[in-house]
Amino acid sequence: MSLTPSLQWIDNHCHLEDDLSLGSVLAASSEAGVTQMITVGTDAVSSASCVALAAQYEQVWATVGLHPHDAAEGLDAVLEVVKANAGNTKMVAIGECGLDYHYDHAPRQIQRKVFAQQIALAHEYDLPLVIHTRNAWEETFEILDAESIPTRTVFHCFTGGVDEAAGCIERGALLSISGIVTFPSADDVRSAVSSTPLSALMVETDSPFLTPVPHRGKPNTPAMVGLIGAEIARLHEVGLSIVANETTATALQFYGLDAP
Repeated sequence: MSLTPSLQWIDNHCHLEDDLSLGSVLAASSEAGVTQMITVGTDAVSSASCVALAAQYEQVWATVGLHPHDAAEGLDAVLEVVKANAGNTKMVAIGECGLDYHYDHAPRQIQRKVFAQQIALAHEYDLPLVIHTRNAWEETFEILDAESIPTRTVFHCFTGGVDEAAGCIERGALLSISGIVTFPSADDVRSAVSSTPLSALMVETDSPFLTPVPHRGKPNTPAMVGLIGAEIARLHEVGLSIVANETTATALQFYGLDAP
């Protein structure tokens, strides 16, 4: 597939590194039509780095959060990053946060507590919530229902099936689709994408992870987000420009961004 810069994309979830390759990553993204990208914090250190990168680059925006893998660290340090950036328009969401019962790097009780705290934080600062959930759908929904799901909530790197997608949509949440949708083994994800209105979808690379087909084995970058859009277009039987326009408009509204 040839990605054309005449189409505009927003990579709504990536992990940019402040290293010597960042300049070339951003240049390649621009050539591929990626006009804006959200770099996502997973703990206090990475969150502060994300905010710093967003301040440095016009096309980059940041989230601040504590990943369930790191939940045992507690939220205090992340709270300090949030408070230090209150009113900073470059901090556009809380997360990624949630539950991960696949790896269980943190005790589940602590994961649940820290997830609930970050839902409250999204409410307090009126920011979108970015959720990571793996092998924990039932409890993720239970906590969201108990804490009141923020008006703007997205399930990043959606890995569920049709039923889980319906549960998200019923709660007013969006699905963010990653390169997994291109993997041969991802029939459940493709079925979920097919059954979900295009207006409820966004696209992400989760780079440098989850490189889409046909580039498996290579580092992922935001420049590849159009490949994910192409698979969504195939599943919905619409033109690629429709997916680009719809997902870009949704991301702009979701994060409160100005059009480039």
